[in-house]
Amino acid sequence: MTAAATAANAPATKTAAPKDAATRGLVEITKVRKSFGTTEVLKGVSLTVEPGGVAVIVGPSGSGKSTLLRTINHLEKVDGGFISIDGKLVGYEVRGERLLELREKEILKQRTGIGMVFQNFNLFPHLTALENVAEAPVVALGRSKEDARRRGLELLDRVGLKDRAGAYPRQLSGGQQQRVAIARALALDPKILLFDEPTSALDPELVNEVLDVIRELATSGTTLIIVTHEMGFARDVADTVVFMDEGQIVEQGSPEHIFTNPQEPRTRSFLSKVLEPAFNI
Repeated sequence: MTAAATAANAPATKTAAPKDAATRGLVEITKVRKSFGTTEVLKGVSLTVEPGGVAVIVGPSGSGKSTLLRTINHLEKVDGGFISIDGKLVGYEVRGERLLELREKEILKQRTGIGMVFQNFNLFPHLTALENVAEAPVVALGRSKEDARRRGLELLDRVGLKDRAGAYPRQLSGGQQQRVAIARALALDPKILLFDEPTSALDPELVNEVLDVIRELATSGTTLIIVTHEMGFARDVADTVVFMDEGQIVEQGSPEHIFTNPQEPRTRSFLSKVLEPAFNI
């Protein structure tokens, strides 16, 4: 990352993040660039997601959607620009005129406020559903095992799996595993939840059980940023739909705007190929 070049525009980090619930979960992405080798996958992306907002990112494969999502919790380091949550930089701090990466311990602490649900569940195969959910609060937050277990059962109940608390991942369907993964992400009481194509690894008949859980979360006040290819779902839950192509945001707006009256030819072209005939523009 070109630290000296970006530090001047980065938000100050000496002031504590806002405590007011109305500002909890404000995500600001500013001119973020990211390359893998000689391939630039993010080309100066800027996006703001308001507290409690639901932003859904759509676009063709290879457009940079998942990479952008992974920069928000610093799983991918940015090469330029910066990301802040509630006014506090993610992964970096300002020292004088330089922007320096935080130590790993501090980065891990930041990540406790940013839950992420991956495409392929990433559950521990040797732990039960309940143990998968209860592990992180004990390790990362220092909660007692009893409290973590009680909270874990509440979250499994919330995703409709309390009766499967003792099951191992191999004993669960793909949809059930993904719902456990969502409960695990919620266990740290994050400000923000990131979903990276949460239904892409599922059989078609299992998709709706996962989408229904995310629909419920969309009304909970937690900030959600979702990468998905499920256009009907995006239209239902999003406050803001973001269309990306070739590492850039081509267009963003309300679901009504994007799905019924997109202004950019590239957006129109993409949607004409992926929407059901009833929704075609």
